[in-house]
Amino acid sequence: MTDIARNLALLRPRMTGVRLIAVSKKQDPEAIGQALDAGQRLFGENRVQEAQRKFTSLRTAYPDLELHLIGPLQTNKALLAVQLFDVIQTLDRPSLADALALAIQQSGRTPRLYIEVNIGNEPQKAGIAPAELENFLNYCQEKKLTITGLMCIPPHNQDPRPSFMRMKELAERLALPHLSMGMSGDFESAIECGATEVRLGTAIFGQRKT
Repeated sequence: MTDIARNLALLRPRMTGVRLIAVSKKQDPEAIGQALDAGQRLFGENRVQEAQRKFTSLRTAYPDLELHLIGPLQTNKALLAVQLFDVIQTLDRPSLADALALAIQQSGRTPRLYIEVNIGNEPQKAGIAPAELENFLNYCQEKKLTITGLMCIPPHNQDPRPSFMRMKELAERLALPHLSMGMSGDFESAIECGATEVRLGTAIFGQRKT
């Protein structure tokens, strides 16, 4: 058993009712292959072109593979993202909503879309402020986008639980079933607070060498 397979085997019993997304950004094909061999099928990537290089051929071999975009998306890459990803978790501004609506119309593919929420109202972070979330959701719906969830990254070096609980409240109020929150350092708190998906990189693949 590889280290990656062992890590997955240890993590899965802690994931009752929660989907485990393996964050494979900057991981080489060997590491991804080990995760696939261990039965992992959900992967998260930060960059569209990196994901395209790594996963396009794997989709043929693994038709049940599910790919999530969890990093920022430029509007000029919206069409490629719609063609490649099953879920786009980082919808965070009206211009991107416009670009995705056009890309969906052009491609005929309809990936699931989550709104990224800047839950800590941090100026350096992307995401919709909680106070603006409902209006932005309405904007997306006017553009015929089907929004099914929310995602967030809580403020660094703070107890994440208040942020996670606030996200749960927002998702429930807006009747959005998917809630992507929690990473390797805080996923257990996220699960306790109602996450439906957690995004784990280091806990699966170990520390990246570069």
